[in-house]
Amino acid sequence: MQDRSARRRPRIATAVLAAVAVLGSAVLSGCDSDGDGTAEGAAAGKRKPPAAGPVWDRSPKSLAAVGDSITRGFDACSVLTDCPEVSWATGTDNMVRSLAVRLLGEPEAAARSWNHARTGARIAELPEQMALAAKEKPELVTVMIGANDACRDSVRYMTPVADFRSSFETAMRQLRAGAPEAQVYVSSVPDLMRLWSTGRDKELVKRIWSLGVCRSMLSDPDDMGAEAVARRASVQKRVVAYNEVLRDVCAKDTRCRYDGGAVFAYPFTGAQLSQWDWFHPGRDGQARLAEIAYRNVTAERPPA
Repeated sequence: MQDRSARRRPRIATAVLAAVAVLGSAVLSGCDSDGDGTAEGAAAGKRKPPAAGPVWDRSPKSLAAVGDSITRGFDACSVLTDCPEVSWATGTDNMVRSLAVRLLGEPEAAARSWNHARTGARIAELPEQMALAAKEKPELVTVMIGANDACRDSVRYMTPVADFRSSFETAMRQLRAGAPEAQVYVSSVPDLMRLWSTGRDKELVKRIWSLGVCRSMLSDPDDMGAEAVARRASVQKRVVAYNEVLRDVCAKDTRCRYDGGAVFAYPFTGAQLSQWDWFHPGRDGQARLAEIAYRNVTAERPPA
């Protein structure tokens, strides 16, 4: 896969040890009236019905990925390192079978997919990534971003929902300026509260998290005091709000498909998370993301 990502690393990670769209033509009514014999009926019978919107192409022939460390395969192969070969979107790993491989086949995926995601990226960077993706003229762009906007040292540093919306809208405009016919598949932000619930009873995991992984959610995982509970609830509420933004903005674009909250709802287990940080998806987790994406991209109808 062609790799255009910058080589910077996120702050939280450094603390860790271990379809072509087709427009329907307007069809004129074959009658001069609607059968009631009135002038109003005749006028109504001559009106053009609305033109059909673009048809979702379930087998796009090229793919560009934008987003954050999850799409870069960070910490999936070794500690503090990107591993784009296992990326759910554009990777080449046989175990993962990325979305690009599933859609295009291995030879075409190598030549016709691009990964512009960056480890540590937040939504404010997405317009820049979308502009890079647009230059490739891809038939499909995948988006997975938002976890870093919620995973901050403190809840007060989380990206405001209004800013998150503005950046995503700007990113979509950037894409449309350079690739107006590209389809967009948007993944929901993972459920960080479920991640805390999954790992909080494991001593090794808690020691890893104590080094600075997603402090807003994962710091002091055993603390069940009112302040800690409220902190986690604030992060969860913000993630839900981000997903609502992704859904709503995507719904306004006729060539965009949101995953319906599938990634947020997926119950990742320890076996599917990185052994280095118990936060990023490992190979098996990346494979699950690829499965979800392929199912939704190739479905006849968008997710509910």
